[in-house]
Amino acid sequence: MKQLLFPNNIQFWYETLRSMSHIAYGGADFGEVVSTGERIVEGDYGSWYTEWTATADRVAAEADKALKAGHRISARDGYLRASNYYRSAEFFLHGRPCDPRHDHAYDRSVACFRSAAALFTPRIEPVAIPYEDTTLPGYLYRVDDSGTPRPTLVMHNGFDGTAEELHFFGAMAGVERGYNVLVFDGPGMPGPRHHQDLVFRPDWENVITPVVDFAETLPDVDNNRIALLGISMGGILAPAPPPSSTASPHSSPSTASTTSARPPSATSPAAASRPSRCCAPTPPRSSTPPSSGS
Repeated sequence: MKQLLFPNNIQFWYETLRSMSHIAYGGADFGEVVSTGERIVEGDYGSWYTEWTATADRVAAEADKALKAGHRISARDGYLRASNYYRSAEFFLHGRPCDPRHDHAYDRSVACFRSAAALFTPRIEPVAIPYEDTTLPGYLYRVDDSGTPRPTLVMHNGFDGTAEELHFFGAMAGVERGYNVLVFDGPGMPGPRHHQDLVFRPDWENVITPVVDFAETLPDVDNNRIALLGISMGGILAPAPPPSSTASPHSSPSTASTTSARPPSATSPAAASRPSRCCAPTPPRSSTPPSSGS
């Protein structure tokens, strides 16, 4: 489609479209996205952060007021949009982990999402999934509060996408179609990278295995009907089913899914190394944009 904004910067336009794509499940408002984009200086990463943060701050403040006034639906919807706008603000800081804005925007995104999660019926439950000597952050979506075991979709994102963003990428769509959904951030993904210094690992089956083990302890999960969906780079990480499986997997750089989430191997090598994130001074703003892979 024709670029409505940023005619000379495809990455700024791509990330704007990314926010627009979340409108369907409440992650953005078209007018808020366009008005924010119009204030951003094209190609200026600082301006991108400043304007998206300003919009997120305003929407979050409106949600706070709505909640205090007893308007739970308006508050929930505002927190969802604010969460996504803070996520967008942080995007071009991925190569600058020592910049305090990096953690600030991420933490505000998570906080707003959790405020929204508590206002859903059933509430979207934050979970901590046991993983080696730590835990992985995630959320459990339930179709209802009956406790009935249901087919369950396990989802994770890719390089820069968060567990919170998966709400708009398929988690709520799955719930609407009768699936319970478990989303999580694996090592190298935003939550574990921001606060645990966990990096990506190639043997992703050793990430999926404890996640499925956790899912199988939940009474709402039908252990015979667990599917795995990896988004963006997650479609490369998500393992294919065992050779003996009769599942028909689909795998591409965009998505990967299987009808069986149990990987063929469950060995547990040493945890990935955890290097310090802040080993060099924050570099000056560069005119060369970072990768936009999610």
